Amino acid sequence: MTVILVERLNPDGSKRVSRPMWLAFVGSKMPPINELWKFYLRRFAVDHWYRFIKQRLHWTLPKLSTPQQCDKWSDLMPLMTWELWLARDIVSDNPLPWQKTTIKLTPGRVAQAMPGILVHISTPAKPPKVRGKSPGWKKGKPRKRRIRYPMVKKSTPKPPKKTEQSAV
Repeated sequence: MTVILVERLNPDGSKRVSRPMWLAFVGSKMPPINELWKFYLRRFAVDHWYRFIKQRLHWTLPKLSTPQQCDKWSDLMPLMTWELWLARDIVSDNPLPWQKTTIKLTPGRVAQAMPGILVHISTPAKPPKVRGKSPGWKKGKPRKRRIRYPMVKKSTPKPPKKTEQSAV
């Protein structure tokens, strides 16, 4: 790992921004410093992708119980992104009333148009069962409660109350 200090300077040599920016490069071989800025420019797309999967694909929404479930859910995020990227040529733009139509569809606009594709390809799910009284849990089948973990609360400790001394 290589740690790099970036300071932005004005043409006269004075600091443009007072706070320095520290970057880390992790890799087998450090590229030349004059090519390093290209890697930094890629960061812009990565930051937006994380925002997209958190807000639009609901990466952080489910409350999963185990680290394995979290890993599986996280593994789905790049797959869903690739699905949206590959579907951009076969979907038609379906803008909301306040949106302008566009030729180059963003992943969010492709996700907005996906129901049109899903209607055509149907669903692999079985049709719903008829309504009525559910048969319930099978007799003799053991039940196992979900493991409950203690809640972690982060807070600042309150200062102890000072007791007033009486004037005796």
